Amino acid sequence: MRKQFDEELQELHAHFTRMGVLVTEALIKAVKSFVDHDVEAAEIVIAEDEQINKKEIELESECARLIALQQPVVTDLRMIVSVMKACSDLERMGDHARSIARTTIRVKGNKRIPEVEIQISDMSKIVVEMASRVLTAYVNGDVQEAKAIAKLDSRVDDYMLEITQFSIAEMKADPKVVYNGSGYISAASNLERIGDYITNICERIVYTKTGELVELN
Repeated sequence: MRKQFDEELQELHAHFTRMGVLVTEALIKAVKSFVDHDVEAAEIVIAEDEQINKKEIELESECARLIALQQPVVTDLRMIVSVMKACSDLERMGDHARSIARTTIRVKGNKRIPEVEIQISDMSKIVVEMASRVLTAYVNGDVQEAKAIAKLDSRVDDYMLEITQFSIAEMKADPKVVYNGSGYISAASNLERIGDYITNICERIVYTKTGELVELN
């Protein structure tokens, strides 16, 4: 029975990782579509979000089944509950990637602010790095790596502030960039929220391995 349960736990890990890869890919595509003003690519991100939502439902169902049927010990239960909560974080990350894609469609054809688009691209690289690293940290149960990843979120917050301030200044100086300026702030806000959800997952990793509930941001 224990062997079967361990195999089911491994499949749960694998399922979570597959969902995480989908979310990371959605994030990369969404930001690229935004910077490139590529409406077709943005529409693909929006359409593919349904796959992420489906993965969340499947994962939550599997977690509930394991809890109900296998009567896991405390350490196993802690891991299953963490997966259940973390998959919800992944789903919300996917929602924010979809929001970035929707903003791409909304601002298409309006006057651009190249300097801000460079900032958003740089900001997104940090968020994508965090998303990629957190999946590896999750698989390895690496507490120190989880804490290191969470520290990157302060840089994401800094970018959010810089982009907001610069966009507002540009909008005041040139009314023609108001529409895109608001779009830049929206995109940066979505990236900032994704960073927060990645930090949440880092906290789940720490909790799973140590049993300690800590705030890493």
